[in-house]
Amino acid sequence: MDEINILDYTIGQGATVLEALQKLNRLSGRTMTLFAVDDAGRVVGTLTDGDIRRALIDGYTLQSHVADVMHTAFTAFKGEHPDIADIRDIRRRQISLVPHLNDDGTIRRLYDFSVFHSILPVDAVLMAGGRGERLRPLTLDTPKPLLPVGGRCIIDYNIEALARNGVTNISVTVNYLAEMIERHFASPVAGVNVKCVREPRRLGTIGSLTLVEPGENSTVLLMNSDLLTNINYEAMYLAHVEEGADMTVAVIPYVVSVPYAIFRTDGNAVRGLEEKPTYNYYANAGIYLINRRCLDIIPRDTYYDATDFIEDMIAQGGKVRQYVIDGTWIDIGSPDDYRAAQELMKRRLEL
Repeated sequence: MDEINILDYTIGQGATVLEALQKLNRLSGRTMTLFAVDDAGRVVGTLTDGDIRRALIDGYTLQSHVADVMHTAFTAFKGEHPDIADIRDIRRRQISLVPHLNDDGTIRRLYDFSVFHSILPVDAVLMAGGRGERLRPLTLDTPKPLLPVGGRCIIDYNIEALARNGVTNISVTVNYLAEMIERHFASPVAGVNVKCVREPRRLGTIGSLTLVEPGENSTVLLMNSDLLTNINYEAMYLAHVEEGADMTVAVIPYVVSVPYAIFRTDGNAVRGLEEKPTYNYYANAGIYLINRRCLDIIPRDTYYDATDFIEDMIAQGGKVRQYVIDGTWIDIGSPDDYRAAQELMKRRLEL
């Protein structure tokens, strides 16, 4: 998401109500809230057109000062990172624009929750180095993450979803037709400058993490780049933290229905039967949250898949948990999957 220009939303507390109205008018079509600041740039209040209307009814004039009519009990984020419990409360209270303040009370950043869903303290890595062989001939000249679905590249849906959750440190690992993906991300997507990291050779679905520069967050979100999903990243992150997990794996329900009667046996002895049983499983969805300190077990310059990492984590006593996706998930790995994704986006566009 594009970062908001703070100057558009701030006004000196000594300005007049008329000047505030003029500035609010220039925000038409955007969230119409101003943050009143003192001479040092510290936020001391907020002002909306509703505040001004009520002040005029109470006898203030257009020449009154902002300090006389502003709302001083405002909501703001403080500290290094916004607390997710506060973010959920803000959504519940339907507050749109919230400042993140520095220790001195000046604005570090503004968040518009008509655009953002959450602000997660994670760094993201999307794996985009595969050859997409099952989708040939579509992928002979185009890497699978750049195939169009609903008028946009597959990978861009994932970048946009991460950006809506406040994730700004996003890397993409590339190998097959790498230069095409690098050109695609030469310009920001959803306001995010995506970094491309080349694999010198194919390193599997997690081996390339050793090539990505460490970010500032202690949790890494790793995912396949060719997914279409509306997974709730905030809920997954909260589950990861509340479980005290070293790694959380997103999973999807997978149901197997057997169209025959199945015998229960003991050797050759038949002990009973079950008519057309249904078995419920959970399948790997290709989305992982991993504590950064756990990444040290990944071997360098070695082909290494996420499944290898999961097994090694379990063998070393790591706490691996699952998070069930309740919603849409499509792994675009075959022509049938690609057609299903196209149809899904077509239906959404027609709504």
